[in-house]
Amino acid sequence: MPSAILPVSPLVAGLKCRCPRCGQGRLFSGPLNLRERCDQCGLGYAFVDTGDGPAVFAIFILGFLCLGGALIAEFKFGVPWWVHVLLWGVLTPIFAVFLLRFLKATLIALQFKNKAEEGRLAKE
Repeated sequence: MPSAILPVSPLVAGLKCRCPRCGQGRLFSGPLNLRERCDQCGLGYAFVDTGDGPAVFAIFILGFLCLGGALIAEFKFGVPWWVHVLLWGVLTPIFAVFLLRFLKATLIALQFKNKAEEGRLAKE
């Protein structure tokens, strides 16, 4: 492990889905499964608690994009209903996975940078 690790931008760590401390190790072992620890610097990811944050942001963002796209496709191009089913039935889940990866990684990096943790009345 290097003695001096330069700080990593949470946005860069989120975009690359990398470790929030070193910016090198991969954060996910699958599409959305978090690793136990960084394979480069050894940071344990037990502190991670993003909760429902990434899902809520993804719902709002995807809802806006997909509904806007469906309305444009319907009223500007007049596509049949089956094109909507094929187009949005395929694109929405693909966008959802990539957006959830980015949002989850970014919230993890922000949690690490700001040392966010559960509120307590007294130190244990």
